[in-house]
Amino acid sequence: MAVDVYALDDPAQPLDYADAVQRIDCNDPDAYARAAREINEAGVDAVWVQHEYGIFGGADGEMVLDFVDRLAAPLVLTLHTVLTDPSEHQREILRHLIARASRIMVMSQYSRELLERDYDVPGRVLEVIEHGAPDRPFGRQEEFKESLGLEGRKVLMTFGLLSRGKGLENAIGALPGIVARHPEVIYRIVGATHPNLVAYEGEAYREELQALAEELGVSAHIAWENRFLDTGELLDQLEACDIYLTPYLGMQQSTSGTLSYAVALGKAVVSTPYVHARELLGEDIGRLIEPGSSEAIAEAVNALFDQPAELAAMQRRAWARGREMIWPRFADASMRLVDRARAPEPSLPPITATPGLAAVLAMSDATGMLQHSVGVVPDRRHGYCLDDNARALMLMNVARGLPVAERMKWSLVYAAFVQSAWNPDLGRFRNFMRFDRDWCEDEGSEDSNGRAIWALGQTYERAPDQSLSDWAFQLFEEVLPRLSSIEAPRARAFAMLGACAVLRRDPGNAIALDCVAEGGDFLMRLLGDGRRPDWAWFEAVLGYDNPRLPQALIEAGLALGHEAWIGAGLETLEWICRQQVSARGQFRPIGSESFGKPHGYLPFDQQPLEAQAAIEAACSAWTASHGAFWAEHALTAWRWFFGGNDRGVVLADIATGRCRDGVTPRGVNSNCGAESILAFQLSHYALAELAVSAPLGRGGGLLESARERLV
Repeated sequence: MAVDVYALDDPAQPLDYADAVQRIDCNDPDAYARAAREINEAGVDAVWVQHEYGIFGGADGEMVLDFVDRLAAPLVLTLHTVLTDPSEHQREILRHLIARASRIMVMSQYSRELLERDYDVPGRVLEVIEHGAPDRPFGRQEEFKESLGLEGRKVLMTFGLLSRGKGLENAIGALPGIVARHPEVIYRIVGATHPNLVAYEGEAYREELQALAEELGVSAHIAWENRFLDTGELLDQLEACDIYLTPYLGMQQSTSGTLSYAVALGKAVVSTPYVHARELLGEDIGRLIEPGSSEAIAEAVNALFDQPAELAAMQRRAWARGREMIWPRFADASMRLVDRARAPEPSLPPITATPGLAAVLAMSDATGMLQHSVGVVPDRRHGYCLDDNARALMLMNVARGLPVAERMKWSLVYAAFVQSAWNPDLGRFRNFMRFDRDWCEDEGSEDSNGRAIWALGQTYERAPDQSLSDWAFQLFEEVLPRLSSIEAPRARAFAMLGACAVLRRDPGNAIALDCVAEGGDFLMRLLGDGRRPDWAWFEAVLGYDNPRLPQALIEAGLALGHEAWIGAGLETLEWICRQQVSARGQFRPIGSESFGKPHGYLPFDQQPLEAQAAIEAACSAWTASHGAFWAEHALTAWRWFFGGNDRGVVLADIATGRCRDGVTPRGVNSNCGAESILAFQLSHYALAELAVSAPLGRGGGLLESARERLV
């Protein structure tokens, strides 16, 4: 397994790193964005983030949030600290991180329980992996004491960065009582003062401790190592220890690497009962004492030194417990954790496998198709919308395998909804309807109006029943002139696609010709204003259904014979297609969290609507150019439904025709709304038509076998 390392670096206190290590300036927001882009472009299987509030930039390390929002690969999150009583801001940061994570690692059962109870983290994404520790032989104290000139001494030790809250004053306060019984004792305090503390107050804390030792008359029984030690030297010094002390004052600490090291090296431990100590030192692995009490420390240490056999037995128990935490065990568990986060390879059904319509019909009643679901169950609370019923009508125009009478029944239901949505008084379609059939508004969004025109044009072109086609054409000619003032780019594109459908059947239709001509000019002006050398697009932001803009320009160029429009459409469509393919070659649609972010985009949430738009736009591009790229891209987007996505989740089910609502950072959105179901269904029929004439491309046998059966 190859691993890329990105280290958080503080330019005020720079460190030397190996050449292969990438650096992130911990206080520079742009550095996080650059790192996320590089990681995405590398096509990694997973990203493993080590989280502590104090190591990332911003208040409580909030800069980590923008970083994880930009990551496309599954996020494995190790939480080194899970606070029992966080501030509201700290809680918000942790909730955000949890929502992005595919797997979460903690190092104590307490942290796991806290996350499940206070943050509603599902147990399936949580895993406890104890802090790793070195693997060294047992019982070499005398050998290492000799190397340090400590022959004949009883050695106490604490190591780590010196800081307030570690309770060292209480350990020093215990020394008079310990020395009185065991005058050969020496207490070794190993480690430099924490850099943040040095920056704030210099060495004031260390000097206070030294003054306390002088006052108590135990200075000669303390050895100070005020420096950073490399791992090998640190372990050598730890091996010379008999009893390890962690007299911490805060009881929330869920992870202590120093405690793990001490236990793994077979040291008897006397500790206050903070979270990690309570879990690790149970079953008489160590001694837990009340916090803030020098007397309790002295009593526990003296009891062990007074009974050498019990001291040796505790050391043996600690060493045996440490075998469960040694680095090879930690590495194996971590590898399994990361492997479970990786997206599995997709399994693609043949293109000729036609999705069932059960899911469409389950979401439909005599009024129309309901908008949303809870899981697979239709949710009546949100009623209906024009957008979905227009799409459902378009599906009925191309669907196969449905008896003629059954298809006509549902075509008329969806057509009736479209008809009812038209508000002639305002010259606009309504969009949202409650379950009781009362409209929620008098006028719907411009996009919903544009989509209704598209559905009418497509119904005129493709409805299997001439009477239904006649109805669609009549309503199309009534409403299109009254919707000429629509300005939203996607609404204009939808209307153009509907008008192009009319022109394919009736090339001289004046209303449709005007719509296409004006729309093409509009999109070309938009492109001229919006594009720049690195941004070949119509707008400064990327929204939803992005491929529809170049698709409309391509189809308009085909309808009117404007080669410049076709060329601009193909260029911009290829640009957006390339933005929507990951370094691993998988479809990665512009995420809904991108909306409103100028000249940038985020990978989540990913929605089926985007895969449909990519496939159908690629079909239009293939018609215009016969370029193999378009067939390949359509297949890439199709794979997205079946696990060819950043989380390896399967959204679509061929048997029922059901489709989940999208891909989130943690996996699949299990709801199956109308938009998602229809996007999957319509994608299938578009790809099936493409398979009849497109080249094999990278899809190989997928298109070949489909062509053999469909032609």
